[in-house]
Amino acid sequence: MESIKGKHILIAGATGTIGSAIARLLNDSGAVVYVTGRDAEKLNQLAKTCSIPNERTFVLDITNAQANSAVATHILQTIPAIDVLVNATGIGIIKPFELLTIEDLQQSLNVNLIGAFNFLKAFLPSMKEQKKGLIINIPGILGKTPMAGAMAYSASKYGLNGMMKSLREELKRTDIRITQLFLGGVDTRFWDTIDLRVQREKMILAEEAAKAIWFLCQQPSSGVVSEMVIQPFNHQVI
Repeated sequence: MESIKGKHILIAGATGTIGSAIARLLNDSGAVVYVTGRDAEKLNQLAKTCSIPNERTFVLDITNAQANSAVATHILQTIPAIDVLVNATGIGIIKPFELLTIEDLQQSLNVNLIGAFNFLKAFLPSMKEQKKGLIINIPGILGKTPMAGAMAYSASKYGLNGMMKSLREELKRTDIRITQLFLGGVDTRFWDTIDLRVQREKMILAEEAAKAIWFLCQQPSSGVVSEMVIQPFNHQVI
């Protein structure tokens, strides 16, 4: 295992339930943590709690290509590249087909797929110059196994999975590694607006999901965990 201490790790979507848990754990483990999020108030509170300085804290809408580039330019003025990119952004729209709109589909694709593309376009070139780095995405289990009512969400996450698998082929001659973390049923704010009866007390805790990212950030340079799947032991829709 590689030490996490001193690694430059950027967490996109750090204001989410999982993203903030990741930021706290990696920061406490000695990593040099950079955080982004759309909600300025939540982001500032997280930075204050973790003592992350302003120069490593960025309000960012990942769907905005120019904003991603601006953040990358700022960060890469002081370091050659980010060691680990963690994309914890995402939006989940769960509706039956009859209620799903083209706007729902477009929003899902913009955040979950195009946003990830923008993020990579901003930070991958510097990684390629160094010929090393680690990219971790969290497609969620619905990027591997579909669920009724998750057409837009699954389309965006399956797209993310396919995009990263293709990119992995392009990066074979470098030491840039890609890991996809498929999480199922994490107790987050995601479920607050989802019209499904679920047993949230049986879901994975955000802190446990963060520990998976913590582990993945310490992968040995001799290998890579291409995929990790974590699901609740006994979770079901009522």
